[in-house]
Amino acid sequence: MSTLINELKQNKIPGYISKIACEEMIPESLLIQNILKGYVVIPKNNQHSLKKPIAIGKNCRIKVNANIGSSPVSCDFDYEYKKLQTAIQAGADTIMDLSIAGDNHQFRRRIIKSGNIILGTVPIYDTLLEIGDLNNLNIDHFLQVMEHQAKQGVDFMTIHAGIQKKHLSLLNKRTLEIVSRGGSILVRWMRYYNRENFLYEYFDKILNIAKEYDITLSLGDGLRPGCIADANDKAQFGELKTIGELVQRCRDMNVQVIVEGPGHVPLHLIKENVKKEKIICDGAPFYVLGPLVLDYAPGYDHITAAIGGALAGMYGADFLCYVTPAEHLRLPSLEDVHDGVIASKIAAGAADLSHNHPESIKRNLIMSKARRNFNWEKQREMAIDKDKFSRYLELDKEITTDNQPCSMCGEWCALKRK
Repeated sequence: MSTLINELKQNKIPGYISKIACEEMIPESLLIQNILKGYVVIPKNNQHSLKKPIAIGKNCRIKVNANIGSSPVSCDFDYEYKKLQTAIQAGADTIMDLSIAGDNHQFRRRIIKSGNIILGTVPIYDTLLEIGDLNNLNIDHFLQVMEHQAKQGVDFMTIHAGIQKKHLSLLNKRTLEIVSRGGSILVRWMRYYNRENFLYEYFDKILNIAKEYDITLSLGDGLRPGCIADANDKAQFGELKTIGELVQRCRDMNVQVIVEGPGHVPLHLIKENVKKEKIICDGAPFYVLGPLVLDYAPGYDHITAAIGGALAGMYGADFLCYVTPAEHLRLPSLEDVHDGVIASKIAAGAADLSHNHPESIKRNLIMSKARRNFNWEKQREMAIDKDKFSRYLELDKEITTDNQPCSMCGEWCALKRK
């Protein structure tokens, strides 16, 4: 089957393109141009009957991903599905299933069958789960897993093909050597066999599967910094250089591609991260985890990540992976998932406003006018978290009626006294 890139090159325009252009408030011709240049992706497996495709990248609103999935400590897929629903209700644009225990095949089928959201995975996880022994990993097993997930309808996949043998010695001076789950699997394998990363070595085979099912590849940052002390080091940027080469190989095969980024990065180094990715990877959409701007805020890492995400978005990042309050502590609860998505949505909205995106400007202005007029229903409609807005109002329902101020100032309200 043909990829989206192939279709656009043949001037065959899928119907959803015009809908996306309208939602993003950009000309359809500009959207198509950006897709063809690799500046925008629309993750949509040709086996997935996705109800509402979205665009990620240049001139588009910043999108938010939520991670869910089982662990060996907690494997309850009904509860994970509730997390999926919670994330969607809170405004997540995509979901990644990072399950590392249990029958995640059935779980993915359930998500894909709904057609409600774009789904991403990390195929190396299933590969290790099925093999059971790290030392028996090889490209054949990986490709079998990748094709199985492709046939299921997975829309985008994280592939840690940028780590090479030449990068491993650069990890020696790190405080936290490697924190990427997928990256650590490959690094251990490379060290055990003293061989090159098989995902890099056989990247053409990966591209063939991605092209057949029109999967968007998300080139994983296996050497992302896991703490502030390791940010922007030679290992991180060495891997990024290799990823830049892989981006071009994807584009040569008409495979859509995005680039994953850190991680833990202090405020003053975020700009360098984003600008380097855009230069080295020729404008490919940048997908960042946070970044977290502080290491010592456990329980509040959704806030440290939102601060970093807002700044990264302002400098050009296109896609934010949420971080929940449970980061570094436990598997997230439903409340954690909700709070993580909302925090990332706030970061994305702030960055969109810095880019003068028409939708962001419009929404802020409507909210401001509604506040001026004490129009509580319109404020609720514009609120990023409508349920929380309503719950807070319930506490003051006698005061916050139409044309009445909230209980903070009452009749002392500056707007009311004018």
